[in-house]
Amino acid sequence: MLDLTKAKKVVRARLIMQGQFDLTARDVAAAREYIHDWWPQVTRYHPDDDASLVGLPKPYIVPSYTEDGFDYDELYYWDSYFICQGLLDAEHEELARGILQDLLELLKRYKVIPNGSRTYLMGRSQPPFLSSLILDIYDAYKPGKDWLKSAIALAQQEYKTVWMGNKKPNDRQVYRGLSRYYDINMLHDLAEAESGWDMTPRFNRRALNYLPVDLNALLYKYESDFARASRILGDDVAAVKWYGQARERARVMNELMWDRVRGLYFDYDYVRKRRSHVNSLAAYFPLWAGMVDDHQAALLVKSLHHFEHKGGLATTDSLHFRGPMLDHMPTQWAYPNGWANLHFIVVQGLERYGYHAEAKRVAMKWLRNNLAWFNVHGEFIEKYNVVNPSKLPVQGVYPTQKGFGWTNAIFERFCRDYIDNKK
Repeated sequence: MLDLTKAKKVVRARLIMQGQFDLTARDVAAAREYIHDWWPQVTRYHPDDDASLVGLPKPYIVPSYTEDGFDYDELYYWDSYFICQGLLDAEHEELARGILQDLLELLKRYKVIPNGSRTYLMGRSQPPFLSSLILDIYDAYKPGKDWLKSAIALAQQEYKTVWMGNKKPNDRQVYRGLSRYYDINMLHDLAEAESGWDMTPRFNRRALNYLPVDLNALLYKYESDFARASRILGDDVAAVKWYGQARERARVMNELMWDRVRGLYFDYDYVRKRRSHVNSLAAYFPLWAGMVDDHQAALLVKSLHHFEHKGGLATTDSLHFRGPMLDHMPTQWAYPNGWANLHFIVVQGLERYGYHAEAKRVAMKWLRNNLAWFNVHGEFIEKYNVVNPSKLPVQGVYPTQKGFGWTNAIFERFCRDYIDNKK
């Protein structure tokens, strides 16, 4: 017998994806309530070390929890930044500030923020968002200049020791002042895991040989954030120094990574002295970081067509769809998959340069994709198929996870920005 309820949900999902009507607060209310009620399910508090699990002073949010999925108990570095984007309100102040405190405690204890709060994840970090999270917390909750001074000092320690290190255990700054992803075991695949894009066609299984555009844009953001913090704290000399370092990084990145013909940034293979050929959303990190000029911004906007589909932005263009990699490694960070964190980066970058209509278009496509899936399946997932949104995403080296921390957070953030506030 036909399940009429499910059939209606499927029809409704199709209408949502086709954009037959504008999304309203009522349309997303059930999904947002689900997200609000889900945060306690994925909140963990482990103040003491327990076997491989590192004890942390404050509660934090793990990416996912399902009885038939991965059993996460550890905090993850870059996940935490994006998760906090859905928590920056009065209700969740203690939780958001506690997550940042946990990251800072990891840094103080181990001189690195590891991939996750497990002893076996200490050999690598993840894309660095510490300075960004510090300033987000500072702007949202006004904790004061003394707090900012202490937190930024730790971020500067991470920047210098981890990301600008040039020997083990942090051999990352390798070519013309730019840095690479790394793992203490000096294995390409583990360095690729530090990128968070595990796995991707971007590095052709040779991640140690590449200067990634996203990493170096993040370090430009650190330098700019240090300059801003110095201004706030009244140290204009330090601000000038940091702005100078940011400008020099941008100059070298533009020389090595910017392709004005294709209108995109590309990772740079410093061993072979050539740019990657993979079009990816990593190209938009400089836009998010405020590193590009107006002409470059216009070209990056024009180049969105490489990635944009009815369900949002694919992580790479279609040329690398399930393309053969060495040993046939699955590549989940590629076409046709879309990820919440990358949508946030692109949308924020578009907003920063005044492309408000384009930002809203991308954000609403992503909201529709997430909402259509939720209305049929009653859950959010780690990543989505943006080309055929009713189908599962292409799996990587592990199955697609349910939950899901940064998907929930960015859905909530986009609802606030584009439905509640009607940008």
